[in-house]
Amino acid sequence: MSEVRVAFYGDDFTGSVDVLLQFARRGLSARLFVGRPSPGLLAEAARTNDAVGIAGIARSLPTSELAGEVGTALDLLLTLDPHIVQYKACSTADSSPEIGSIGRVLEIARERIPGPAPMLFAQPDFGRFTAFGHHFAAERGAVYRLDRQPTMSQHPSTPMRESDLAEHLRAQTSLAIANIAFTEYDGQTELRRCADSADDRADEYPQFGLISAAAAALAQRLHSSDAAGIVLDALNEEHLRVIGEALTALGRPVFAIGSGGLSHAIALADPRPADPIPSYGRETGPVLVVSGSRSAQTRRQADAARAAGWLVRPLSLRPDADLGDVLAALGEGRSVVLTSDDADASQVAPELLLDSITEACARAVDGALRAGSTRRIIVCGGDTSSRVATRLGVASLSIAANPRDNVVLLTAHAEDPAIDGAELLLKGGQVGADDLFEFVRQGWSDRR
Repeated sequence: MSEVRVAFYGDDFTGSVDVLLQFARRGLSARLFVGRPSPGLLAEAARTNDAVGIAGIARSLPTSELAGEVGTALDLLLTLDPHIVQYKACSTADSSPEIGSIGRVLEIARERIPGPAPMLFAQPDFGRFTAFGHHFAAERGAVYRLDRQPTMSQHPSTPMRESDLAEHLRAQTSLAIANIAFTEYDGQTELRRCADSADDRADEYPQFGLISAAAAALAQRLHSSDAAGIVLDALNEEHLRVIGEALTALGRPVFAIGSGGLSHAIALADPRPADPIPSYGRETGPVLVVSGSRSAQTRRQADAARAAGWLVRPLSLRPDADLGDVLAALGEGRSVVLTSDDADASQVAPELLLDSITEACARAVDGALRAGSTRRIIVCGGDTSSRVATRLGVASLSIAANPRDNVVLLTAHAEDPAIDGAELLLKGGQVGADDLFEFVRQGWSDRR
């Protein structure tokens, strides 16, 4: 039997990387694979890590394609006999009946793992909160109800029209979705014995001798629920701790859906001494940013880079696009941003636009790495990051550094020596302050 605590599938690469960070901060080791590792490689990683994950692309897939993507990954992860199987979803619950359907994911998982699935999208330290089932997300210092948040209410593929997460998910499945409010487990911190042999509920809590009364009550509610999925509230770290204890107290395997807040919760239930994560990567020199994100925040980051002296220009979608100016700038030590929000997409059918942007980003990164112009890459956009890393032939990723907040620099592992060892930052569209690109460049370069 594997002793791996968590096996996870990330619905995009940026989200998968967040799981690595949440575990590393609390002393849990993790390995993230790109694509489908062999059962042997997966088992080997499970023997030496607390968590093992597969980075995927389900967030941007049509519902009809989810069974092949997610079902195959879950079957592979279940061979490890993990205690918890996490489907890592975005902290803004990005999904719809047509694209990245979390409801469909719940159906696929239920065929393999019976019982109610806890669902936690809140991630308080990232400005994501759930209260009485309604979800809230911060943007530029203000917290908005999800259906009124400036970015998510206008998302190009999965605009959020509903803040009640249970209602949002009911539109994606016929399975029953319930909610447990934070008032049912808030403030109950006294310990309660749950594994005493005289306790007729001992089998329900095989992992703990003592957990909080709040966690015990929540575990009981989860265990006895008839719902297929249960949305959980969280407003602070104590709520996360209670949820993590409750999930870990349930019998294995538990299938759960959630953000990095869920990973945080699981780690809080049994944290380990953690070595400090480096603040800087090892590579130096200019930075190449390629962006498939069209979010306002990524645009502000590009504008700030231009003001700092970077070359910022549109990403050409033509297969024969000339990258001479990009390579020349990088060769002179000048960092570069290639943006897709002002790229000429008029000749591309809407259904092919994501693939066209991804191909253009991958060509630019591959060309720069092979020319030796840079070893430091930032890819913006969750969907774009997933596809670019795959096209580059990245086999797995490990944490290189955590400069600040939830910003993570990664080391790429690949058979191709031009790609192997490159440092990557895979950034969601809304992630990072306005000065992120220049901050990362300075952190990489100016420290030496």
